[in-house]
Amino acid sequence: MTDTPKRIVLAFGTRPEATKMAPVYSALAAQPGLTPLILSTGQQRQMLDEALAVFGLTPDEDLQVMTDRQTLADLTGRIVPQAGRKLRELGADMVLVHGDTTTSFCVALSAFYEGIPVGHVEAGLRSGTMREPFPEEANRRLTGVLSDLDFAPTPASAENLRREGKGERGLFVTGQTAVDAVREVAGRVPLRPEWQARLDAGGRLVTVTMHRRENLPVMREMAGALADVARAHPDTHFVYPVHLNPAVQEAVRPVLSEVPNFELTDPLDYAQMAPLMAASALLATDSGGLQEEGAALGVPVAVLRNVTERPEGLEAGVLTLAGNDPPRLREVLDRLLADEAELARMRSARNPYGDGRAAQRIAAAVAWQFGLGERPENWA
Repeated sequence: MTDTPKRIVLAFGTRPEATKMAPVYSALAAQPGLTPLILSTGQQRQMLDEALAVFGLTPDEDLQVMTDRQTLADLTGRIVPQAGRKLRELGADMVLVHGDTTTSFCVALSAFYEGIPVGHVEAGLRSGTMREPFPEEANRRLTGVLSDLDFAPTPASAENLRREGKGERGLFVTGQTAVDAVREVAGRVPLRPEWQARLDAGGRLVTVTMHRRENLPVMREMAGALADVARAHPDTHFVYPVHLNPAVQEAVRPVLSEVPNFELTDPLDYAQMAPLMAASALLATDSGGLQEEGAALGVPVAVLRNVTERPEGLEAGVLTLAGNDPPRLREVLDRLLADEAELARMRSARNPYGDGRAAQRIAAAVAWQFGLGERPENWA
């Protein structure tokens, strides 16, 4: 056993990565022999900083790669060389990346070029369709090719990796770190008073998010379907934190801003978003992480996509696919909001994404990799 702690760099650049990696940072910090460090790319500048503040974290290095309306190719060309240089400067013994962002793939590639082992948190998710979601499906597959340790959140995601040739030694089933994070924050932060007042008066809340690239061509029409649903359910208050992407703003604000029970807000920090989700009767989202967070909180989720890389939630019954075809989306949401028995059934469904101890398993596996402890038992 070495007296010099191993330096484990957690690299991320978006709010979802930050919230899901924050518990991992804390677990690594509590693990003898390991020192966690944060490398931020700043892929989502404002939302990333707000998420880190909720957990009391600040980056050790920040690449600040974002420019207005840059292409994915431009972003890739900025991250790869800068990340390699910073990993050398930080003296990284291992790099942990998360999920399916451009940051994750690019930093994994940089680490591979530098000869630094890569651990992939939230590994093995697959939609089976390369362009849905885009570019996330490609990012997670490419990252998986480069990773030395794979932290699969569920047995099904681990099986995906086995089919692709991943060996058992570096494969761990940990549960989903989103469960660790959302339960912790939702349990300690109160709901905004104005939203609580609506609940106290007998109303309902629905949380909406919609921002995926593949939905942009029909997003205005999808917003129109959401407006119709809101008008059909005037007792329900819809809260939509609108993504900062100008294309999203231009698609949804003209359609939804005049609907009386549709509240469009700026993006919410995680301290506001977690209790809002927990208090909602339904989440309507094209996000990946919110599918897991809804399941962890016992909140039904309507997925505004045609496919999902999180099929466990469909099988458990806490998720339903609403698609991105506006008439179908309208029909699914209207039916769910009119059927309290169905919502109750979804609320009682089993959470298939973890027990709140995923980060501890990941930290133990990293320590084991360096000969600093026992191999952790798989979850589920």
